[in-house]
Amino acid sequence: MKLSAVVSAIATLALMPALSVQTCAEEAMTRAQADQMINELRQMRLLLERLNVGSLAGQPQSTASPAPAERVRVGVGSAPVLGRDDAPLTIVEFTDYQCPFCQQFHLTAFQDMKRDYVDPGKVRYASRDLPLAMHPNAMSAAHAARCAGEQNRFWQMRNALIANANQLGSTRYSDLADELQLDRPSFQQCLAEERFKTQIAKDMSEAKAAGITGTPSFVVGRSTGDLVEGVLLVGALPYATFDATLKGLPGTQ
Repeated sequence: MKLSAVVSAIATLALMPALSVQTCAEEAMTRAQADQMINELRQMRLLLERLNVGSLAGQPQSTASPAPAERVRVGVGSAPVLGRDDAPLTIVEFTDYQCPFCQQFHLTAFQDMKRDYVDPGKVRYASRDLPLAMHPNAMSAAHAARCAGEQNRFWQMRNALIANANQLGSTRYSDLADELQLDRPSFQQCLAEERFKTQIAKDMSEAKAAGITGTPSFVVGRSTGDLVEGVLLVGALPYATFDATLKGLPGTQ
């Protein structure tokens, strides 16, 4: 049977009234079973309509284009930056150190993107903080990364915190400080003073103003001075998504 005939049959059955108990009795089918079958047929019909099955019977398929990616503008601000300052393109990430999706991204796509775009000087990568209220250790971890940055170990601490996302806390911060050979008293004092409270609060405020509420979130585009205007990407997306987005922007050739 042709697919168009199947579609027609399904459509007809989906419009039939509920089968009577007397008719169903001959085939040991209850009204509930009959109603369930009719409901399933209706669901199948709706699904086929959504998939434009009608086009297989000679109707043209929809040529509507997907919705364009959302565009936003954010600043780099005081964010630590990886890569060349004069790189033609910039990625600004808003991250939460206790977020499992941030961890997934950094253990996978980030490594390839750093190798192919950041290290060759095509992209500069800025890290901004967005500790979410649902993660009790995210804020303290943001402070730990910034305090390590005072001793030029921001990116090393950042990577270590993300890798240890399920073990964050004061004890772990101290252990990582020793592993990175930080001046422990200076590091601890920075944490105790919450020295970067203003900068972290500014990151959170600007994320909210740009409509960014989840992590990890990325703004990918060209920069003019402190501002970056570009495409907003959200979630632990695969490297291929970032690769395609960057290749679609001028300056990466």
